[in-house]
Amino acid sequence: MLKVLAFDYGASSGRAILGSFDGKTLSLSEVHRFSNDPVMVRGSFYWDILRLFHEMKQGILRCAQSGHKDLAGIGTDTWGVDFGLLGPSGELLGNPVHYRDARTDGMIEEAAKVVPRREIYELTGIQFLKFNTIYQLLAMKLENSPILEKASTLLFIPDLLNYFLTGEKASERTIVSTSQMYDPRTGSWSEELLDRLGIPTHILTGITETCSVIGKLSGDISEELNIGGVPVIAVAEHDTGSAVVAVPAEKEDYAYLSSGTWSLLGVESPVPIINDTTYRLNYTNEGGIQNTTRLLKNIMGLWIYQECKRSWDRLGEALSYDELEVAAEKAGPFKAFIDPDEEAFGSPGRMPEKVQDYCRRTGQPVPGDKAEIVRCIMESLALKYRMVLEGLEDIVGRRLSVIHIVGGGSRNTMLCQFTANATGRPVVAGPVEATAIGNVAAQLIALGEVSDLKEARAVVRNSFPTREYLPGDLDLWDEQYERFKKIIGKAGGD
Repeated sequence: MLKVLAFDYGASSGRAILGSFDGKTLSLSEVHRFSNDPVMVRGSFYWDILRLFHEMKQGILRCAQSGHKDLAGIGTDTWGVDFGLLGPSGELLGNPVHYRDARTDGMIEEAAKVVPRREIYELTGIQFLKFNTIYQLLAMKLENSPILEKASTLLFIPDLLNYFLTGEKASERTIVSTSQMYDPRTGSWSEELLDRLGIPTHILTGITETCSVIGKLSGDISEELNIGGVPVIAVAEHDTGSAVVAVPAEKEDYAYLSSGTWSLLGVESPVPIINDTTYRLNYTNEGGIQNTTRLLKNIMGLWIYQECKRSWDRLGEALSYDELEVAAEKAGPFKAFIDPDEEAFGSPGRMPEKVQDYCRRTGQPVPGDKAEIVRCIMESLALKYRMVLEGLEDIVGRRLSVIHIVGGGSRNTMLCQFTANATGRPVVAGPVEATAIGNVAAQLIALGEVSDLKEARAVVRNSFPTREYLPGDLDLWDEQYERFKKIIGKAGGD
């Protein structure tokens, strides 16, 4: 039984997952779970990176104490775009700033004053999102940040955690590809773009390919945690990249939907697709495992729902997700729609009021209670998925006959069924733990236990259950889709 340890960091929590492989099937067990609590300090929003590293060490320690010192590898995946800066002696110069911090407001427009948007897209193939790494660095440059001036090395969050473990500085390809500073055609940093924007390139490391060994646990870490020099492996370090590895597809005519705080709907492509259509529709070309490209669209996702629940919880009106969804099932259908990608929904706080404000502003009936708000969010997400799916089919020139939903959102039966109804496609939901599974699978490939992505997906199919949802009420959903497009078009959505 070969064992590896996967660290999966999300925007609100993290886990250490032990993966055990017997040569045919894979099993997972949770070793350690912890919260990820960003901190607001004097108007800036930070990740508590040292706390996150402390929890990583606790995960390794608990694994060792549970009789699993014989680890063959450790891999880490996190969210994209955010980074830490190191000084000349390798010291961390400050807490990494959260991608939802306000410092990047207006930075896309500032960049476009120097390099036109179409040129930025041509060089990177990345969807325009105001929190992309390039706009974070541009904000620091325009603020004359002393941290940026002193920096010698930039490391993305998973690479920073791996550096703390090993002392090795590396930048894994899938996490690099989220930055809008990477040229997917050449597989290298887009130094032309960075030079034109005045962003220093000497802080960038070489790009490490997925499924390679970065180094081993350093001596001081091994001694502290009472474990040997376990290899640290570059998995698909962007969590969506790891989740896509775990899509249990057998054929190629599918779309994947990695569903959680964000929804990422896309296809796997052998090459990046950068043209007028992908630019107009604002689709992204991110790195995938074994030199594939993840052509996808970022959609706000269940963040809106999660923020609504947090607001209600703070008011002392706590209901579980199951209770909210049961109530939403009983609410009247199609009362109102929102565009999940409306900019106002991207920031925390007052989310129920923001949903109501959007409906009011677009001349719709305003959802009044929790059940109506939840139903509005779920129906809107499903219809947005249809819109993005149609764009994907336009780009790749073929029908995508099934949608694979992976990640935590695959447990949401309402959203899965609504997605099948809205798109007219069967939905295959699961595995839930896709990101951790993909992390483990990449380690197995790196260690030579699994030959390639095709075999990894066969292992996933053999190891984890899925559930199928068939589409229904197609005429009704078609009618509501036309209404949805008109509403978000009136509000200025894409």
